[in-house]
Amino acid sequence: MFRKSNALPGFKRTLGFTLFYLGLLVILPAGGMIFRVVQLGWGGFWHNATSARALASYELSFGASFFAAAVNAVFGTILAWVLVRYHFPFKRLVDALVDVPFALPTAVAGLTLANMFSPNGWLGQFLEPWGIKAAYSRLGVVIALTFVSLPFMVRTIQPVLEQMERETEEAAATLGAGRLRTFFTVVLPTLMPTVMTGFALSFARALGEYGSVIFISSNMEYKTEITPLVIITYLEQYEYAAAMSIAVVMLFISLAMLAAINLLERWAGRFQS
Repeated sequence: MFRKSNALPGFKRTLGFTLFYLGLLVILPAGGMIFRVVQLGWGGFWHNATSARALASYELSFGASFFAAAVNAVFGTILAWVLVRYHFPFKRLVDALVDVPFALPTAVAGLTLANMFSPNGWLGQFLEPWGIKAAYSRLGVVIALTFVSLPFMVRTIQPVLEQMERETEEAAATLGAGRLRTFFTVVLPTLMPTVMTGFALSFARALGEYGSVIFISSNMEYKTEITPLVIITYLEQYEYAAAMSIAVVMLFISLAMLAAINLLERWAGRFQS
């Protein structure tokens, strides 16, 4: 019998390096933070994690992230559909623009959005007469989170659309189904698991955003203050117990989100196979 050759060293060495790398960068810092919070006791942790300021930030962070992910689920799907199914001038440029939120520093994105949606900005001047305040409000938070999380939705759906066979759609059209009926009865059921995965990824990305939000939000306590900003503020005030308590809440929520995303990806894989 011949042993299969591997370019990398054996399983034990690579596994050891993997565990060391993950332990040093992920497990050790997270474990240290959890250990410090455990020392506070359940009462101290609960008091800090459920303070009025923390609860207000949870409401804004989760609500705005959910709304941004929902917007991207609709318009990101349409954008991915156009990029895959149609050919038009400057298509490659439009496709490259989808990745701009990946490459653009979040602080630059926040400054740009705040300038555009301010009362005298390019877009804000058209919203101001209608009484819509985009910048320095909760709506500004949603706009920033929608911007930074858009690529996750588009890039999740694009490969699935590219591999989707069109024979079923053509058969439905042959049998007399219109475009909308074909989409809702043939395409959407197949695409829905992937859309849900993209939604979860967009939601997780928006939930941890910080840089772009602080420039377009007024950062007012109990009103427009996101959870990451509350953590940073407590750290600057040397209130480490409160900061780490809220950070642990976000950590466990992030772990739950990762587990949900993995389950959704497995579920989507069963529909695509």
